[in-house]
Amino acid sequence: MNQLLQYKQRGKTMNKGQLVAQIAESGGYTKVLAEDALNKVLALMASAMEKGERVTLSGFGSFNVKERAAQKGRNPQTGQTIIIPKHNVIKFRPGKNLCARIGEEGDV
Repeated sequence: MNQLLQYKQRGKTMNKGQLVAQIAESGGYTKVLAEDALNKVLALMASAMEKGERVTLSGFGSFNVKERAAQKGRNPQTGQTIIIPKHNVIKFRPGKNLCARIGEEGDV
């Protein structure tokens, strides 16, 4: 059974160290080499998103940055109304293949 599905079914989270170990094991690489490659991929993705670019991994999904408008909020300790300034958030939209493998549709 696929490792991602095993983690989902157990209700667990795969952390970066476990992902690096899986990459190293499945590709026959050292953990150092696998971690270096993963760090480079993540850095390139972050750099692209900083520039406002959408990052699409065919069959997996796409990441893009959206601006969330300023909105009113409430401080739960004091009850005082506050203004939450506009800010950027990262959105992930899973691809069709990932949705089919996991059995879910829509945004995650």
